[in-house]
Amino acid sequence: MQNKLIKWIDHRFPLTNFVKHELTGYPTPRNLSYWWNFGFLAGFVLVLQVVTGIFLAMHYKPDATLSFDSIQHIMRDVNYGWLLRYMHATGASAFFLVIYIHMARTLYYGSYRAPRELMWWTGQGLLLMLMATAFMGYLLPWGQMSFWGATVITNLFRATPYIGDQVVVWLRGDYTVGDATLTRFFALHYLFPFLIIGGVVVHLVALHTVKSSNPSGIDLAARDNIPFHPYFTSKDFYGLGLFLIVYCSFVFFFPDSMIEPANNIPANPMQTPTHIVPEWYFLPFYAILRSVPNMVGGVAAMGLSVMMFAFMPFLDRSRIPGGASNRPIVRIGFYLFLLNMLVLGYVGATPPTDQIILVGQVATLFYFGSFLLIPFISIAEERWLIKRGLPPEVEALIASEARGKIKLPFRRRSGDIK
Repeated sequence: MQNKLIKWIDHRFPLTNFVKHELTGYPTPRNLSYWWNFGFLAGFVLVLQVVTGIFLAMHYKPDATLSFDSIQHIMRDVNYGWLLRYMHATGASAFFLVIYIHMARTLYYGSYRAPRELMWWTGQGLLLMLMATAFMGYLLPWGQMSFWGATVITNLFRATPYIGDQVVVWLRGDYTVGDATLTRFFALHYLFPFLIIGGVVVHLVALHTVKSSNPSGIDLAARDNIPFHPYFTSKDFYGLGLFLIVYCSFVFFFPDSMIEPANNIPANPMQTPTHIVPEWYFLPFYAILRSVPNMVGGVAAMGLSVMMFAFMPFLDRSRIPGGASNRPIVRIGFYLFLLNMLVLGYVGATPPTDQIILVGQVATLFYFGSFLLIPFISIAEERWLIKRGLPPEVEALIASEARGKIKLPFRRRSGDIK
């Protein structure tokens, strides 16, 4: 019966061929490490957020006079409503953590380089949509931090030349953050995850067109690839098990760690919190915003700090394969960049003082300098490595038959190394 059903479907729709070529039989480099698991984990968390969000929306009231009470109703009266809310709140932080690690892996191994530029850019588009979704969802609890956070962030759009005031009114639906703002933010927060799913499909099409990169940076020959299933499905599910242990630990033992304490107080337009902070995943960019004394310059710097990643295919001029794994200077710069991001996160979470602002300004200069110096560092490092001799593993990869048809300027011998 099952075979007859599949044959009936295959006669009308290429189901078997699709599953074989795009899922189970998808050719995958055999040397992928566990750092490649985070793309799968991002897809899992996306599904988790959509499912929990749908059930939460069934009981949520997007009304300025009812939204805070509806959250309390979900937590106290709805069967397992507390679990749904904690899963959704923790899932938001887990989503950004997985995405940031996924991006860091791409940067470290240089997976954004040709011919994978479009795949990298579609991923950047997904990041922007995710940030917008998280920002709009942050308002929905209608607590003190939600209200004032939305007020501050939407007010930044006044920096838009000529039409700043009109843009702010259009975003809020009113002259202040109120019921109209809450209603449209709820509608967009519900819509955007489905747009993200569409973007993920485009991202996967780009991935399956250029194939997955690998730690070596060399595209392996077809005979050196292995099917995605069962080799990497088992690897992904092992990673998923480890992820769920950490995720469930936060959901069941530290659920309030992902919820700002001020959001347990109903929004009060007449009382401003002493220190307004966004969620942790926005803190580095918030620190960059705060480090520039001029509002227009701060907004421009914050926006540019997110968009700088899209320029990486043009900034990285080196032709040495393998990314930072084969480039010692870039590797040191990568670790310093991660450390600088932690410093910016600390600055964003700390009330502004003269010392904190100075640290934030230095960290902001280092952040942008890390990108702007990449073209010069990559070229100088390539020449230095060629002069002193490439690492043996890089020499072997370049000389292998898998890369034989590609001409590299520093390739000093040819032939197949057994």
